[in-house]
This record gives sequence, C-alpha cells and structure tokens, in this order.
Amino acid sequence: MFNYISKLFSNDIGIDLGTASVLVFIRGQDIVISEPSVVALERDTKRILAIGTDAKKMLGKTPANIVAVRPLRNGVIADFEATEKMIRYFIKKANNRMILIRPRVVIGVPSGITEVERRAVRESAEHAGVREVHLIDEPMAAAIGSGIPIQEPEGSMIVDIGGGTTEVAVISLGGMVVAKSLDVAGDKMDEAVIQYFRRKHNLAIGENTAELVKIKIGSVFPLEHELTVEVKGRNLLNGLPKTVSITSNEIRTALEDPIVKIVEIVKNVLEETPAELAADLVDRGIVLSGGGSLVKGLPELLSRETELSVNRAKNPLTCVAIGTGVYLEGLINVKKSKNKII
Repeated sequence: MFNYISKLFSNDIGIDLGTASVLVFIRGQDIVISEPSVVALERDTKRILAIGTDAKKMLGKTPANIVAVRPLRNGVIADFEATEKMIRYFIKKANNRMILIRPRVVIGVPSGITEVERRAVRESAEHAGVREVHLIDEPMAAAIGSGIPIQEPEGSMIVDIGGGTTEVAVISLGGMVVAKSLDVAGDKMDEAVIQYFRRKHNLAIGENTAELVKIKIGSVFPLEHELTVEVKGRNLLNGLPKTVSITSNEIRTALEDPIVKIVEIVKNVLEETPAELAADLVDRGIVLSGGGSLVKGLPELLSRETELSVNRAKNPLTCVAIGTGVYLEGLINVKKSKNKII
C-alpha cells in the first residue's frame, strides 16, 4: 500500500550534480531538467536572485551588488549554502506539483572525492528536503547510462569528461577495478582558451564566450577542413571592444595542455589494469561520455595514443543522469524484493 501511495505522491529523482550543469532524471519521465550549475545572488545579503539558465546569462555581466557563482568547483562543493539552495530549486522544479511524500534521490559524485566531501553532498540534499539520499560514483553512473554491461565478468572502460573532472574507470562484475579522477576537464579547457586569447591576441573574453568558441571550432586532432570564427572581447592594450578571427588550429594549440593531461590519466589507468581485463579492452575499446568528450577529434586522438578503439556514448551529455535513474530503479527493486513474504 505504501509503495502505491509513494508512486502517486512522490517523484524519485536521479541527479547529475555537475560542475558545469545539473541534469535531473525522474523515474518514469526521463531527463526533465538540464541547466547550468550557476547561482546569482546579492553580494551583501546573499539572497538568491536566479538559478540555472537565467543565472548563467549573468556571468561576467553583473553590477557590483550582484555576483554570479558556480557553487561547485572541480566536482566538489565550494559553496555549501548556494549548493543546497540550487538542489532545492531543481527538486522543486522537477516536482511541478504538490507532493505528499519527500522524494528519494540518487546523486552522481566524482570517484576521487573524500568522505568529508561526500558528506557535504549528502547533507546538502538532505537539507534541500529529500527523505533518502544515495550517492553513486560518476564513472559507474556514466557506464550504466551509456549501456555498458557492467555486471559481466569482462573489462569495460569509461572516460567521462565533465565540466570539473575527468573520471576514468575500468569496470568488471559490477565494480570499478581501477579508477582515477582528474580535476582537468571542460572548465580547464575554457580557461586555457581564455588565457590563449589574452596571450596571443591581447583580448579579454568571458567564460561563456570561451565555451562557445570551444564548442564551435575546438579540436584536438587535425581536421580535414579547418574552421574559423570571429570572437569579440575587450582589447587589453587600449580597453576598447575588439573582434578577432581565430581558427580551429589555434584552439587546438590552446587546448593542448589540458588534453595532454586527460590522455595521460587514461594511459595511467590502462597501465594499472590487470592483464586479463586489458585483454578484454582490445575487443571492447573505450567509451567516452560527458560534455568534454564532444571536442572534435578527441576519439581519434585517444585511439592513436592508446591503440584501442574509442567511441562516444550515444548520448554523452546525459549518461550520468540516466545512470543515476537506472541505479535508482535498482534500489527500488531490491527494496521490493526484501519486503516480499516468502
């Protein structure tokens, strides 16, 4: 009877609580929210003015009394209060009706965070008004969401490149045999683009502009036809607005440092992988997920460096969120089986 009422009056939720964006999965409805992990608030009173998409529009454009912040940095909570309010906002938005029973929530977290950081995530969700919180490592969630058969006694490799962290894991028999987390991912790529413009073109650009340039023409492997885009910003020499034309070849140079670090951690995981599982990877290859995996040429570059086949997941942006949803369904089924009278 309780399960029936719970299904009617409560939405169980899976959350990909990312540094760059938050995705919310509701059981029976799929992905219902995908918005930036940004909060805009008054500088003095800390009153929340906007969250998500509306807040991201304010990045780099706020007056002195307003600040737009990312409450998560490198996959962990940097601002506890803002994170709590952001989680509460997205849960309320996902449940767009009055609910009588607080939801259960599964949250994807980086595999390399400490127990203290895990506790901070759990407490943020609890304070946001959920009745039950479960955490799942992001590489495991990404593997589940990308359709990798994690329960099989064979090795599978997932590389999840998000906003704040790159998660690399070799999975077999439902567990992570080797896993590493690196605080270099999409955000560090954006920072590298910003620094390149300052250094080579004396042009100051914001985070949003850097991200758009990365998405439009960013590449890490030579393209058959190089791309060009015009970028607007502020001239650092005279302070006036300025437009420059930049090529994908230049962005490739800008991204070199973070990409090298990502390739290195993939190789490090491969070096620590047991021989039998490494043999499986020759046939299965590597699966890429996360927004950072969409940079042009990345599968080709990793394939050349590892001598393995590399493919993007079918839905790289939503793998972790979908994985939390599948994991949530598994938790519910396990509880149902425990409640059965034999």
